[in-house]
Amino acid sequence: MPLVLYLSFFIVLIAVSACGHKGIYSTGYYSGRPAKWPKAIHLVRPGETLYSIAWQYGHDYREVALWNGINRPYTIFPQQKLKVTKPAGFNNHRTVALTKVNKPVRPVPIKSKRRELPVKPIGTPRRVSQKLKWQWPAKGKILSRFSLRDPGQKGIDIAGQKGQAIYAAERGYVVYSGDGLRGYGELIIVKHNDTFLSAYAHNRRLLVKEGQNVKKGEHIADMGKTGTERVMLHFEIRRDGIPVNPFEYLPKQ
Repeated sequence: MPLVLYLSFFIVLIAVSACGHKGIYSTGYYSGRPAKWPKAIHLVRPGETLYSIAWQYGHDYREVALWNGINRPYTIFPQQKLKVTKPAGFNNHRTVALTKVNKPVRPVPIKSKRRELPVKPIGTPRRVSQKLKWQWPAKGKILSRFSLRDPGQKGIDIAGQKGQAIYAAERGYVVYSGDGLRGYGELIIVKHNDTFLSAYAHNRRLLVKEGQNVKKGEHIADMGKTGTERVMLHFEIRRDGIPVNPFEYLPKQ
């Protein structure tokens, strides 16, 4: 074999091996920043909500609202520039900032170009007790577990069949329903109370809309493989915007 062809084959082999080392799961759960903007600024895209943006950068939605002077009901607009890191000189006590805007309200989503029908107003979401009793969002083999060290594993991955039902792990209301967060595919984010939110990613079909109340155990999506290479559910729980281990909240199987 000529030397040039041999070297070309060797380079391709290394590239394929490197890609395979990353595995079949999505690793871009915190990605999505437009490259032309500084890391401290997020340019709002159609279909995004304050909740989805805060989730993307690993912050509590109330912090992002305070940094940008956004009051309830947290209305944002396409092409708006939002600070997604704490501004210099801002109050260093995170808990003080959060208590200033701690009343649950119905989010006002941006109309997405992909979804023409607007979300119908449903009034103020129900207040939910701080004490939650979680249930498993789907049945299946655990493919990967929560890891603080791995930025792509801020939750758990559950294997399943295409079209398998996914259920709300607790009651709450939908603060995001769409495909605007890279790495998550078709995603639903549910707010359960002032402290906890949960996410359901890679769905084939979304059955609930932003601003909609959901019951514990309600069928909210069908399992798929959007944003990943195999059928599965990526499930996350966040407390005050910080990812936590779902196994510490879900009942033992």
